[in-house]
Amino acid sequence: MSLGEFFWSLLVIYAMFFYFMILFRVIGDLFSDKDTSGVMKTVWLIALVLLPFITIFVYLITRGSAMNERAIERARDIDQAQQAYIREAAGSGAGDPATQIEKAHQLLTSGAISQAEFDSMKAKALSAG
Repeated sequence: MSLGEFFWSLLVIYAMFFYFMILFRVIGDLFSDKDTSGVMKTVWLIALVLLPFITIFVYLITRGSAMNERAIERARDIDQAQQAYIREAAGSGAGDPATQIEKAHQLLTSGAISQAEFDSMKAKALSAG
């Protein structure tokens, strides 16, 4: 194998890598787009199978500017869900004193803890807050 053939093979491998990277990005964007109907998604996918290069270029030209906006929106939604989960998980053991006292009062009224335990939990919540 000559040096030219090696470089040509390397170029072909890079081109295939980038082609598949763009193809999967387009398919991922297509499936995650809430505004596109199922029929249009099917048309895009059939076009990707029949004329892959032309369809990718047309997709990037017509819908490429909104791809980034949709990706940012998805990332923002994921971040908000993660932050809500963290707040919920952290709120179960800690949080504001009023919530801790309310939970302790619920335990007291249900009979799970005694008045002395409630008073100590209340004092701990007020001193931490």
